[in-house]
Amino acid sequence: MPDSSTPTALLHSLGRLARGLSALFWGLPLTLVVSVQTAATGLFNGFGILPPVLANGLILFGLLQLGAFQKQERVWRQALDRAQVLAIVNVGLAPFLYWFKRVPHQLHFQLAVAVMAVSGVLLLFQLNRVLQRLAAMLPDETLRLDTRLFTTMNLAALTAMPLIAVLSVLAFRFRWIPEITLGASALVDFTVLACPVLLVLFPLALTMTLLWKTKETILAGIFAHGA
Repeated sequence: MPDSSTPTALLHSLGRLARGLSALFWGLPLTLVVSVQTAATGLFNGFGILPPVLANGLILFGLLQLGAFQKQERVWRQALDRAQVLAIVNVGLAPFLYWFKRVPHQLHFQLAVAVMAVSGVLLLFQLNRVLQRLAAMLPDETLRLDTRLFTTMNLAALTAMPLIAVLSVLAFRFRWIPEITLGASALVDFTVLACPVLLVLFPLALTMTLLWKTKETILAGIFAHGA
């Protein structure tokens, strides 16, 4: 593990790092489920704005915990600071998911939800950058190779999402898609909704894998240091 001023300070920062990675591991899928359910089905309407705010707050908490590690590393801190800013934006916009479900035709709420969706994708993109910087500081070559491979795949998939979204909007706007029968309309609607979800789930799953693997590597290092 990287050196620190004292062994006690090093173990403390590594403990907070592992805690932050755990919060991110559980916070990412929880935030996706809670946000979609709040905006689309109103499943958590009885709790008001709290579910999406708390779910997004868990991600912010995890990123803040990561900030205790290697504060002097400028490139690491820059990547982490960008992710924290995006997480703060998501926490601030989270209440609009609840208000959008109640008044879906309000333009302000629609724009806020759209901005939050874009910010969420950017956060997942930046989180992969954070994991790249973190793996580069940890003395585990296997972890570095796996991180480089998975983050490259994730960043490519997330970069392709805006292009696919623009092409889909243009296809419907200019009627590039041929007329379809009424029976096939439901299948097309389902496909249009499922494709963005699948595009998000793929990098999300790989990111969770990296978070878990990195946390296990750090815990193994802590126990080895203690022994």
